[in-house]
Amino acid sequence: MSDLPFGFSGSDPDKDPERKGENKQGPQDHGQGFGFGQGMPGMPPGFVPPGGQNPFGAAGAGGFDISQLGQMLSQLGQVLSQAGSSSGPVNYDLAKQLAMQQLGGNGGTTRPTSQQESAVGDAVRLAELWLDPATALPAGARTAKAWSAGDWVESTLPSWQRLCDPVARQMSGAWVEAMPEEAKQAAGPLLSMVGQMGGLAFGSQLGGSLAQLGSEVLTSTEVGLPLGPEGAAALLPANIEKFTEGLGRPASEVLVFLAVREAAHHRLFAHVPWLRQRLMSTVEEYAKGIKVDTSALEGLAGQIDPSNPQALEEVMQSGVLQPQNTPEQQAALARLETLLALVEGWVDVVVADAVGDRLPGAEALRETLRRRRASGGPAEQTFATLVGLELRPRRLRAAAGLWRLMTDKHGVTGRDSVWDHPDFIPTSADLDDPLEFAERWGEASVDPIAELKRTEGNAPEEDS
Repeated sequence: MSDLPFGFSGSDPDKDPERKGENKQGPQDHGQGFGFGQGMPGMPPGFVPPGGQNPFGAAGAGGFDISQLGQMLSQLGQVLSQAGSSSGPVNYDLAKQLAMQQLGGNGGTTRPTSQQESAVGDAVRLAELWLDPATALPAGARTAKAWSAGDWVESTLPSWQRLCDPVARQMSGAWVEAMPEEAKQAAGPLLSMVGQMGGLAFGSQLGGSLAQLGSEVLTSTEVGLPLGPEGAAALLPANIEKFTEGLGRPASEVLVFLAVREAAHHRLFAHVPWLRQRLMSTVEEYAKGIKVDTSALEGLAGQIDPSNPQALEEVMQSGVLQPQNTPEQQAALARLETLLALVEGWVDVVVADAVGDRLPGAEALRETLRRRRASGGPAEQTFATLVGLELRPRRLRAAAGLWRLMTDKHGVTGRDSVWDHPDFIPTSADLDDPLEFAERWGEASVDPIAELKRTEGNAPEEDS
C-alpha cells in the first residue's frame, strides 16, 4: 500500500536517503497532523472558500474580509446538514460509510462462505491444540470468526475511535486558535461548525484508511494491538488467499500458520490483564501530547496570495505545520516500540515451538511475516497516517532472541511468568543484553518480589 491518505507523511526514513540516519535512537513519528494533509486546515479534502479566496488572506497585515467568512460559514452549514448525526472530533458515521462503500466496490463486504468459516474454525481449534504445550498461558479465544474486510471495519471501529479521538481533538482545535480575534467575534456560535467540519475531514481520512487496511489485513491482531472484540480469534479468508498467491505454499498451510499466530496473541492479551490497557494507553499518551505550532498557522495567512487558492494548498502540504514532538512523546514512543517488540517476539517464539516441523513451510512463512512488519506493512502505514507514529516492532529479532534464551534457561513456565507484572517486563536495555536479564531473572525467581524491589530501588524517596 504505497499511496497514503492525506494526513501524516508516509515516507520511510530507512528508504529515503534524505532522512536516513535521522533519529536512530528511537521510533519514528510522522510529520503532518491528522487532517493537515491538503486544503485548508480542518476542512474536508478539496474544500475551497467562496470565490477561491482565503478570508484570512491578509490577517497577518491586519486585513480581514468579513464577507468572505460569512459566505464560507454558509457553505459549511450546507455541507453539515448532510453530514449525519455523529458528534465528536471525528465523524465515525462518515468514516464507516466511506470505508464500506470503498470495500463494497471491490467485494470486500461479501460474507465468507460456509466452507471458509468451517476452515477458519478448524484451523483455530488445531492451533489451540498445538499451542497448549508451547506456553503456560491457556487458550484466550472463546470463538473463531471468519471476517470479510467489512466485518473487520465494523468490529475494530470502537478501538480506532479510542486511538484517533485524542489526536483529532488536538488538530481540530488548532484552526480555531489560529483565527484572528476579529474573525472569532464575527463567527460567534458558528465556530462550532468549524469543529464539525474537522470531524468530517477526519472521518473522510479515517474511512479511506480503514478501507485500505481492511483490504489487506490478515487477522484481527496483525496490527500488534488488540483492536477486535475480546476473545474473538478472527481471520480474513479473502485477504489470506491474496496473501498466499506467489508464496508457493498450500493455502491450508498458510491459514493454519496464521491461526496459530492469532491464537497466540489472544492467549497473551486474555491472560496478561495489564497488557491490553498498557498498549492502548501508550498510544493515547502519545496522541494527547501532540502540540501544533499555531504561530506558524497564523503566519501563513500573511504569506499566501488570497487570489491563488493553489498556493494555500501547497503551503499546507509542505509540512510547515508539523506537530511539535515533545520529550514525553519520545518516551511514550520508546515504551511502545519496546512493548510491541516484546509481544511480537514472544508470539514469534511460541508459534515456532508450537508448529515445530508440522508445517513444512513454517520457517519461510515466519520470515515472510517478519519482513512484512519490518518493511512497514499496511497496518504500520495506516497508523502512521492516523496517529502519527509507526507501529513497527523494530527490535522484533532482539526480543525473539531474549524470549528464546528465557525458554532455554527457565523453561516455558519461567519465561511466561515474566508477564505476571508490568514491572517484570524487559526494558530496551535488556534487549541489548538478554543474557544479563535471563541471569537476573533466575536469581529473582527465588523471590517473586525481588524484581519489583530492584525496579523500585532507584526511585527517589518521598520527603518525610
